[in-house]
Amino acid sequence: MDLLQKVFQSSLRAKPIGDFKVGDTVDVHTKIKEGDKERIQIFNGTVIARSNGHGEINDSFTVRRIVAGEGVERCFPVHSPRVEKVEVTRLGQVRRSKLYYLRDRVGKSTKVREQLSSDEGSAPKA
Repeated sequence: MDLLQKVFQSSLRAKPIGDFKVGDTVDVHTKIKEGDKERIQIFNGTVIARSNGHGEINDSFTVRRIVAGEGVERCFPVHSPRVEKVEVTRLGQVRRSKLYYLRDRVGKSTKVREQLSSDEGSAPKA
């Protein structure tokens, strides 16, 4: 078991990915390799789920957005070297840990209520 823990520790992310929670609207910066070039691709949407998995190494989160009237979801591993960073663009206020009910909604009902903060310093920059 000790050897397995050493492998897990070497695979964990050194710097934090960002502080976000379910309901927040985020921009996920991902490294994409095209041929011999590498670039950063941004996927923005609402975080609908965070999963801790079985063990710290298996943490992941799911981001959903609507593209051309069709729902698109991407699941990102937290400790993946391909995920560069996660920027929060809008804080959401939800009462559920998983927002799978948004899959059945269309139009303006897919919006998540925005969290209004009392102090200006904690609000993300838009």
